Amino acid sequence: MIEEVVLVNEKDEAVGAMEKMAAHEQAILHRAFSVFVFNTAGDVLMQQRAHSKYHSGGLWTNTCCSHPRPGEEVVAAASRRLQEEMGFTTNLTKAFDFTYKAVFENGLTEHEFDHVILGQYDGLVNFNPNEVAAYAYMTVQELERQIKETPERFTAWFHIAYPKLKAWMADPLNKVHEV
Repeated sequence: MIEEVVLVNEKDEAVGAMEKMAAHEQAILHRAFSVFVFNTAGDVLMQQRAHSKYHSGGLWTNTCCSHPRPGEEVVAAASRRLQEEMGFTTNLTKAFDFTYKAVFENGLTEHEFDHVILGQYDGLVNFNPNEVAAYAYMTVQELERQIKETPERFTAWFHIAYPKLKAWMADPLNKVHEV
């Protein structure tokens, strides 16, 4: 099956579709999502990407990230990929979005309109080894220590999304307690 991504403009309005690898080769802006799942203790569920991934293999990142298919709602796509990658589902809520561009050594570029999706989960994780090499719940303190001491172990988009998430969560107008 050929995976397509939704091409968008700077307002996240769909302007077409393109094969996923072609969009990454040509650095075309497309819709994506980053899921951050927390347990009830407030720890972040992190995943280490499978080493065989087409870029950023073996790096640590947020719970799940991918692209909605043409015609698929973002939160529904996030739920689908969370099940496919991490082996569970939970209630998910969109927090905010941002755009970023990251160029990789293999010539691919992530140019994404990224929707940040939040969830809470305390159950079993049954990850797909084709997608994920390992996972860990990390306290915020441990995660921030690792980011500071070994930033090269984390994906490019995580370095962008995580500080934005922290700022969003620190804003008292956002309803973090509903996650």
